[in-house]
Amino acid sequence: MKQNKFPPGWDEERIQSVIDYYENQTADEAIAEAEARLQDESITLIEVPTE
Repeated sequence: MKQNKFPPGWDEERIQSVIDYYENQTADEAIAEAEARLQDESITLIEVPTE
């Protein structure tokens, strides 16, 4: 049986908490989170063509 490898600082509990967060998020909450990220000047977003 293959053991899962997680990035440094991550474990199964942390992964599950991220999954739970997004699975329980409403559509309105998801939209608000995405819109807030678009306004965050501390990050850069890059569009990547799908073709």
